[in-house]
Amino acid sequence: MHPKPTYAIAVHGGAGTPPPTMMSAERVAACHAGLARALAAGRDILAAGGSALDAVTEAVAALEDDPLFNAGRGAVFTAAGTHEMDAAIMDGNGRRAGAVAGICGPKNPVRAARAVMEHSPHVLLVGDGAMAFCREHGLEFAGPEYFFTEWRWRALKEAAAADDESRRHGTVGAVARDRAGNLAAATSTGGMTGKAPGRVGDSPIIGAGTYADNAACAVSATGHGEFFMRHAAAHEIAARMRHAGQTLAAAAGAVVEELRAAGGSGGVVAIDRDGRVALPFNSVGMYRGHAGSDGALYTAIFDEAYRRS
Repeated sequence: MHPKPTYAIAVHGGAGTPPPTMMSAERVAACHAGLARALAAGRDILAAGGSALDAVTEAVAALEDDPLFNAGRGAVFTAAGTHEMDAAIMDGNGRRAGAVAGICGPKNPVRAARAVMEHSPHVLLVGDGAMAFCREHGLEFAGPEYFFTEWRWRALKEAAAADDESRRHGTVGAVARDRAGNLAAATSTGGMTGKAPGRVGDSPIIGAGTYADNAACAVSATGHGEFFMRHAAAHEIAARMRHAGQTLAAAAGAVVEELRAAGGSGGVVAIDRDGRVALPFNSVGMYRGHAGSDGALYTAIFDEAYRRS
């Protein structure tokens, strides 16, 4: 009798964490709960035989809806006091991809990215053109008050005095393998606190912050995006697996370490075609979690043992 096909999912809520001593027990618990909700949203789809693409979409949408994380409702402010959000999604089966950048209005930028993938011949739409496309395809919009969070506003005011560059970053993302063996990745972000208007990071750049290929792995990155773009980090992990025969853990770990050596803080969540996950990071912490065929949810923030729920 053949073993039952497996599925797996991993998520991150960003590598821009404060030191453990600066996080209250209540905030830590809330972050674990938010990660668990996102994992459960994706796990339930995979457990029912759904696609990896649907699983990462719903997991990321759940994180976008949570104001604790830097995407969607919890997006950080630019230096001009505005919001500019980026997102991408990629299907490892055929390398289809869609992305948006510099938008504010769609409640779930990941759904905008998926619409680009499924309803246009393009990969990346930005600014006014992306907004018009989202309206044309009936995406749900929200007003500026939906995206305003007091603590993000305070963070903008404090950004200039911050002595830890990594704390200005934040992203959400998910990777998954479904029962059919297909992989997918999705990433969404509000960018860097106090970023220059018009700045686009690695999240919507295919091969930098988001990548999926059934022949190797799916990757979603978080951290100082300029470094991830310069190193084509997500694609580099897949390339090391395909061309150098490295395992997912070895490839992902080496790339994250090279980013650290170059001055780039952050991490990735990644999954290979057999459902193995890797979640390396070089920063103080990374909101992260994973789930598999046993149904349990595992979440962590710093170097502590994973919480099981």
